[in-house]
Amino acid sequence: MVKNPYADLPAERFWRKAVASLPPFALAPGPSAAFTIAREARVATAGSCFAQHVARALGEAGFHHYLSEIAPEGLSPAAVAERQYGTYSARYGNVYTARQLLQLFDRAYGRFVPELSAWERPDGRLVDPFRPLVEPEGFSDEAALVESRARHLAAVRTMFESLDVFVFTLGLTEGWVNRADGAMLPVAPGVAAGSFDPERHAFVNARAGAVRDDMLAFLERLFTVNPGARVILTVSPVPLIASYAERHVLVSNTYSKAALRVAAEEICAAEPRAVYFPAYEIVTSTANAGRYYDDDLRSVTPVAVAHVMRVFLGAFTQSTERSVVASPLGLEYARAASVVCDEEAIERSLA
Repeated sequence: MVKNPYADLPAERFWRKAVASLPPFALAPGPSAAFTIAREARVATAGSCFAQHVARALGEAGFHHYLSEIAPEGLSPAAVAERQYGTYSARYGNVYTARQLLQLFDRAYGRFVPELSAWERPDGRLVDPFRPLVEPEGFSDEAALVESRARHLAAVRTMFESLDVFVFTLGLTEGWVNRADGAMLPVAPGVAAGSFDPERHAFVNARAGAVRDDMLAFLERLFTVNPGARVILTVSPVPLIASYAERHVLVSNTYSKAALRVAAEEICAAEPRAVYFPAYEIVTSTANAGRYYDDDLRSVTPVAVAHVMRVFLGAFTQSTERSVVASPLGLEYARAASVVCDEEAIERSLA
């Protein structure tokens, strides 16, 4: 007699057992076949602003958030934070899209030199178009900008070649490119600096297949310079702050997250050294009834971050090394408020 094919499946495969019958804080959909991250492993991070939560929580749990670009001596703690030293493993700012990440690698290794070199601010200072918010005072001239960029890209090469684990959070499908060469920009021209010209700049909204192909191309390059690297992909649960597509922002956000989630699934199916971690699902689950977002319905609460990291540590660490992210709740709220999100410059530019 042929059994019902569902008869012997584990409890995690059933909604009633794994979701509906559990209190929200007990939801734990982490990957069961994940690799193990040792405490001394060099864990590098990049991606959307949500990736900053992962970086901080790893450090607080006693793991090594790998920094290849270190602040120079003499800077105050406030200046270090303002210049985004330690926000990610190197000072690339938010890397919202797979195309940005691919081009970051290619720029670091001299495979792609964008036509666009600098944006000018209203005060005459210059910024790097590919990390426009990492120098609050801007650069006095292009020579200073180019020198800073060269140091930064050298640190990026070091990071890619020596990391053990790379955690990347896919954030957006929407973005802007320089028409001349397809250079992907982190924010639209005119938002942080520069000026928008429809003849020179184009809006793009990537399809799931394009995200997949860009990420697989990046992974091929990464494994060429670092064959032992392992990769953890997540999708940011933070909604779009604005959409340029001609439709309601809620519809645009649903498309963007769906496309990124599909792409992540296909990337991990094609590349066994990449694992998907469901931070997006934990935060947006109906089991939480929206309680994992602040009043703006966009900012992820510290309680949500702590839940995500409990599941993360449970999936990627040994039981003897596991610990709850243990910082005082009030301090965690303050840190959550200081997350750097280049995308928020859109609203500031309209004020």
